[in-house]
Amino acid sequence: MQRDALSVLQHVFGYHDFRGEQRAIIDRLIDGDDALVLMPTGGGKSLCYQIPSLVREGVGVVVSPLIALMQDQVSALNALGVRAAFLNSTLSAEQSLALQQQVRSGELDLLYVAPERLIQPRTLELLHQSPLALFAIDEAHCVSQWGHDFRSDYLQLSLLHREFPEVPRIALTATADPRTRTEIAERLDLTGARHYVSSFDRPNIQYRIERKDGARKQLLRLLRTEHQGEAGIVYCLSRNKVEQTAEWLTREGIPALPYHAGLPAGTRLKHQQRFLREDGLTIVATVAFGMGIDKPDVRFVAHLDLPKSIEAYYQETGRAGRDGEPATAWMAYGLEDAIRHKQMLAQSEGNEQFKRHEQQRLEAMLGLCEVTHCRRQALLHYFGETLEQPCGNCDTCLNPPQTFDATQAAQKALSCVFRTGQRYGVSHLVDVITGNRSDKVASAGHDHVSTWNIGGEFSATQWRAIYRQLVARGLLAVDADGYGALKLTETCRPYLRGEIPLHLRKDAASATDRSRRRGSAAAGKAAELAQGDRALWEALRACRKRLAEEEGVPPYVIFHDATLMDMISLHPRNHREMAAVSGVGDRKLAAYGDAFLAVFAEHGGEQTAEPTTTDSGERNELIALARAGMAPDAIARQRGIGEPEIYRGLAELVVERELTLEQALALPEAELAIIQDALLSQPNLAEDTFSYRQVREFLSDDYPTGVLHCVRQAILASVS
Repeated sequence: MQRDALSVLQHVFGYHDFRGEQRAIIDRLIDGDDALVLMPTGGGKSLCYQIPSLVREGVGVVVSPLIALMQDQVSALNALGVRAAFLNSTLSAEQSLALQQQVRSGELDLLYVAPERLIQPRTLELLHQSPLALFAIDEAHCVSQWGHDFRSDYLQLSLLHREFPEVPRIALTATADPRTRTEIAERLDLTGARHYVSSFDRPNIQYRIERKDGARKQLLRLLRTEHQGEAGIVYCLSRNKVEQTAEWLTREGIPALPYHAGLPAGTRLKHQQRFLREDGLTIVATVAFGMGIDKPDVRFVAHLDLPKSIEAYYQETGRAGRDGEPATAWMAYGLEDAIRHKQMLAQSEGNEQFKRHEQQRLEAMLGLCEVTHCRRQALLHYFGETLEQPCGNCDTCLNPPQTFDATQAAQKALSCVFRTGQRYGVSHLVDVITGNRSDKVASAGHDHVSTWNIGGEFSATQWRAIYRQLVARGLLAVDADGYGALKLTETCRPYLRGEIPLHLRKDAASATDRSRRRGSAAAGKAAELAQGDRALWEALRACRKRLAEEEGVPPYVIFHDATLMDMISLHPRNHREMAAVSGVGDRKLAAYGDAFLAVFAEHGGEQTAEPTTTDSGERNELIALARAGMAPDAIARQRGIGEPEIYRGLAELVVERELTLEQALALPEAELAIIQDALLSQPNLAEDTFSYRQVREFLSDDYPTGVLHCVRQAILASVS
């Protein structure tokens, strides 16, 4: 039997309303049409194909690149009561045959399969024998040979259109520049699909980039001051560095596990499963880790080495804060990182076109590191998106970098490259320009060139920063074949002659206290709680962990952190009140409601019978008291009922237009307008990631959560 999309959203997934273009995408698929969806990580892509699969007749077939991702998504769907399964190599022959029979008989809602399995003749034969709702191609950027996650198996997925022309298809990715987007459409035969491009902005992520100045110490300061006991990912360029960093972090008291392609498959799987299922673990990894990892409570992503492109940087940092809660994307980089990337590129087997394209991507990444304006604006601009105002939540906004007139300094630096023959790296050039007569300088005779000792106004460290920025701006190029030698580019000529003024960043060793304080306040949800709620927070997490261990699933499959925070705001006392919590659908309410209500009861709450405000007598009494001007707290005292219950009853009456907000809350119109503005300022107002505590910083008065809930419900009702 077909179901309505909104009903599925509310009762199966426990969310009150769609966000962004979800509804438009879902309706298009339900109608049988194709779609190409670009939506940031944590933007709700999965619902775009999961809900149509539940509404349309037949099974939704999801193409997913990783076995671990399939298993996690199936576990999460099963917890919601959705009939989902995966078909992959982990199944026995018996299990596989039984599953295939379920597919043929229409007993499944969703089937997850890897691309290499899907294109096999026996799988195609199975699908021809089965009722099909749709095809969803997740991580669709894997089809792009220019991308960083290329999978050759994805190239054959165009056969879906030929084999099943009547079945709608949706391709989804979290990152794709216009070039890659076009390639996805062409290679998957989706040229007729409608494109849905959501904003690439992840406002909950604070972007911070520092030059390397003892990178390990910088990382340790970040973790100890801002993310103690929280889950995160640390990316390193080499396998050896991964293992050394994980060992070092563990010695420093921060639980860390290594992950790279050189580890045995069993070890990789074990470490990945521990990271997903345990709280407060750090995974140290190469870029082999991360694609498809759906852990919502990753509070930080750190890079100890420069990523090779902005696409890779965006994809990797996007693994933080998928639950919508504040997170940090931190990076330490140096020019040596760029040199290493260029050396690796020079040694690669790619053709000249490929190498030139990758070189351009690397230069764009360097440019992002060295920007002096809002870093988020620069990041979004790369993806063709405009952010009108500085974000106020990146290092360059929180701590605007100081600049200086570097016109003459650039002339000196560029001249030194020219006078020494364009054959030497940064260290040698700095020695020459600062008058450090090293053995190498003396043997080359560079203590006699015209640029010898002309840079006394800056330290060696400052000159290194100048050279780094000149590379980032494209005035110098790194000769990968020449062991990191710097060479002049055509772009540098007017700067070398002093015809164009140049301003560069003043060198700064690390983020300032101001930036760190903002980051610290943004991290650690427990630290933001009132003192009395911290014990409750830990108790709710302990309850979640116990249930997760009993069911053999990661804790977030039970409830996301944002859902727990919403529980604390609403303090539910019965099933009906628990159902109002964002992220609590019918299945989870039935399965876990009593366990979490018991936690509230143990921490000073009082479990009550289901509210009876729907009883006509009590309903009419509540309406009469509110219309008479009695405040909600007074109504609660008079009726001997808790305030949360009264507020929920009032919210229902406002939504049903039995009361106005002024009547329900006994607040003047001007005051309500302030509350409404604060709520409307939240971009995730209608989303599962919304939490009432995030509104409080916009309000001078500490309004009860019930007031905020009532106003929010009125807003949502007015736009639904």
